[in-house]
Amino acid sequence: MAVLEGLEFGKSDFVLLDEVNIEQFMENLKLRFEKARIYTFIGEGVVSVNPYKQMDIYGKEDINAYRGRELYENPPHLYAVADAAYKAMKRRAKDTCIVVSGESGAGKTEASKYIMQYIAAITNPSQRAEVESVKNVLLKSNCVLEAFGNAKTNRNDNSSRFGKYMDINFNFNGDPTGGHINNYLLEKLLRGGSDDMLKSLHLHNDPANYVYTRDGAVATTSYNDRYSHNAVLSALNVIGFSEEEIHSIYRILGTILILGNLQFETDRESVLVVGMEDVSHIAELISTEPNNVTKSLLYRTVATGAGEVIEKGHSEKEACFGRDAFTKALYERLFGWIVSRINAVIEVKDYNPVLHGKNTVIGVLDIYGFEIFDNNSFEQFCINYCNEKLQQLFIQLILCQEQDEYKREGITWQHIDYFNNQIIVDLVEQPHKGIISVLDEACLSVGKVTDTVCLESMDAKLGQHPHYTSRKLAPSDKTMEFHRDFRIRHYAGDVTYSVEGFLDKNKDPLFQDFKRLMFNSSNPVMKEMWPDGQLSITEVTKRPLTAATLFKNSIVALVEKLSCKEPYYVRCIKPNDMKSPALFDDARCQHQVAYLGLLENVRVRRAGFAYRQAYTRFLQRYKMTCEYTWPNHLMGTDREAVEAIVTQHGFQDDVAYGHTKLFVRTPKSLFTLEQERAALIPVLVLFLQKVWRGALARMRCRRMRAIFVIMGCYKRYKVKVHFWEVARRFANVCNMADYGKSVEWPTPPAALTQFHSITQKLHRRWRAWQIVKNIPPSDMGEIRAKVAALGALNGERKDWGCGRSWERDYLANVSHSHSTAMYLRNKDEYNQVIFSGFCRKMNRFNKSSDRALLITDKHIYKLDPKKQFKVLKRLPLEVITGLSVTAGVDQMVALHTSSQDDVLLYIQRGELCPDQDRIGELVGRLIDHFTRSVATVRGWVRPSCTGLAWPGACKLTSVARCTVFPLTHWCGWLPG
Repeated sequence: MAVLEGLEFGKSDFVLLDEVNIEQFMENLKLRFEKARIYTFIGEGVVSVNPYKQMDIYGKEDINAYRGRELYENPPHLYAVADAAYKAMKRRAKDTCIVVSGESGAGKTEASKYIMQYIAAITNPSQRAEVESVKNVLLKSNCVLEAFGNAKTNRNDNSSRFGKYMDINFNFNGDPTGGHINNYLLEKLLRGGSDDMLKSLHLHNDPANYVYTRDGAVATTSYNDRYSHNAVLSALNVIGFSEEEIHSIYRILGTILILGNLQFETDRESVLVVGMEDVSHIAELISTEPNNVTKSLLYRTVATGAGEVIEKGHSEKEACFGRDAFTKALYERLFGWIVSRINAVIEVKDYNPVLHGKNTVIGVLDIYGFEIFDNNSFEQFCINYCNEKLQQLFIQLILCQEQDEYKREGITWQHIDYFNNQIIVDLVEQPHKGIISVLDEACLSVGKVTDTVCLESMDAKLGQHPHYTSRKLAPSDKTMEFHRDFRIRHYAGDVTYSVEGFLDKNKDPLFQDFKRLMFNSSNPVMKEMWPDGQLSITEVTKRPLTAATLFKNSIVALVEKLSCKEPYYVRCIKPNDMKSPALFDDARCQHQVAYLGLLENVRVRRAGFAYRQAYTRFLQRYKMTCEYTWPNHLMGTDREAVEAIVTQHGFQDDVAYGHTKLFVRTPKSLFTLEQERAALIPVLVLFLQKVWRGALARMRCRRMRAIFVIMGCYKRYKVKVHFWEVARRFANVCNMADYGKSVEWPTPPAALTQFHSITQKLHRRWRAWQIVKNIPPSDMGEIRAKVAALGALNGERKDWGCGRSWERDYLANVSHSHSTAMYLRNKDEYNQVIFSGFCRKMNRFNKSSDRALLITDKHIYKLDPKKQFKVLKRLPLEVITGLSVTAGVDQMVALHTSSQDDVLLYIQRGELCPDQDRIGELVGRLIDHFTRSVATVRGWVRPSCTGLAWPGACKLTSVARCTVFPLTHWCGWLPG
């Protein structure tokens, strides 16, 4: 918080100084500057010292730290003031304004940019596109206005040569809906130019080649001009300037620069333009004819009393005067047009208070600061008059209101004397007597009225004024020149002005010929900037207002706008003239502190009381320091509770009670309260964390219990629903032809996944039994063999004979085979024939011969059918480790043995039908036999579709211990 920032950094609020004097004020200001604390509060205002370096205090984290917090909760910052203005606007629906003031180079422009950045960052939490668009235009407008309204000076790289007051409109939600910019262009002359000019503009890259940019080109700058130029172009595009409008802006800037280099010479009695090439370039840039440009530069069209129109040639001096006036007017019209285009984009459109709620405003004023140069002219006179008006507003809104607060609260206080600069404002703007009136009178007078004559008139009318003097009135003051200088004693110090050029700058020196020249341009943008050019010379009768009067009217209007808003001040101070981040010029800063009235502000703010706060807010902040007010008091009013806090700490003699606020006299009492509060905060935080964590744990526990109850009920419900649905779908399966095979099972809940799988298996087994129970026992062997073949081949063979009847012993009815079978049964004592049939045997040399195959439950026999089925080879069945078949339609079979003496056969040769597949039958019979024999002899149970063990612990390969190879694997072994 602000008061606990650390005493090593000084006092964060000047109101908390032990003694209010200039020495302690400057000591505190210097200490904070040296400690990189560039901001210091004065109540609800902030004093800002230009650090002349980039500081990492404007990031997203800093914005979040100040968002929605009170002023005293964080160290002093621009963001604190911006947030206070935003909160006041949003909470109380009250228009507010932030006035950024200070002299040239004090950092006003940067401060206003950071304020805008903060307001943009904290608004529009819903990220609505239309609000983001308004914010982007508001932010980008700063870049554009700086590019065209700022310049390099000997004091400042980015000196504001215009004043800007921006109203930001907010809806009832606090989101920006639009805005409006008022500009107060001080100098109509361009004092800095971009070095990135296009060749089509007939310009050179070096600004030193042009009269109007030569002075600025000599000084070094800390800005990257190319980067700044690109930023301006980007900003113009974001705001909504078209390519044609941007190009027209460049054409006008090019025209201004070329005009500044135009020279004139006298040839006998006439005046000529030196270098007609430049005239052609100007004509091309403003889209008109060269003859029209030449005529406007060298002649002036005037109307006589009789209504006749004549052309009057200029002298060389008059031509130069007209040229300069034209260039200034070009730039002024360009700047005004840019501001109006920005306003057209950001102004609130179709606003209806009934539909959209109250529209509130935050105003941000960034205007040129007080200037005192070695040679002060008409521009400095206008600047300083503007600052006098703002100082007067500050006195009225801050100093007077501050003392009025004591009256409202019924507090006995000592009146603080302060300088009221109304007398200086009257000196400048008072009707018929003020300096502006004298200037206007001189400009309207008929005849030759010079600046010297005007000075004599001011001496005569203002000679008795205590804040005005001249060399004629003070002959002994040699700091002023006779017939040239006059001096005004401003609130910020004495300023000596040179009267030379005052009358010319105050008049409207632009000839009507230039207005008609630009209005008749074929460029629509330029034509739009000069609407008054459509009047002919005989129609122009009313004398335009002078520059000083126009400026005074605009400043009076500005003050009226500000006076109806709740003000917040940012007072900017320039620490040195060297732009050094380490140098603090005491005399220079003390002068600024004096003329800004900061010390008077502190004195009035204190008025014998260093701190004041509403009872409710004071109680909310310090109630934990008193046992009678924590956590909530039971007294009649908040004032009684505050009195209990003060009494407990023994501060009765150091406070005063107002009607709505408590006033604390010395900072020591406040520091004591803050220190005790700071010591209690960790204890309270831990206590609150403990209570809140316990509450959260109990809430989570109750929530988990509720969740489990709901989950249990829901699971039971889902289980019941699933059972009901299964029962409904399978209620009539006994009467179905497929016994429920076509019935779709409902998706089970997660808890019944395993049960669902078991149920499906039970249904399949029941359905299988319903089918199998009707099969004759004589057919069961064939059924088992086919099922075994189906599982082993696993769809690898397209046709494996499942659709036909399996005879098993195909040699039973063949002559001579029966006697051989009987002989082998008696010899080897086998119980049954597993498979028999004709085949073709292939040896290792790829030679084949017709054979017969007989497989019993004991042996495998290879027989020769041509020799009455003579036994050629006999293999015990237990040596067979597996068999392999192909995936094609051939009848190839490989019997693998433990001795690796494999037998390769080709079923279905000789008298067999060519389309009769017996591979499936062979595989099925073998697997069925071994499955049954293993289960009986070994007591092993066949794993479900994972294979089986043969006698002798040998295993078949593949899924059911039967390998199925592609046809190409055997292509080299097939006969023929």
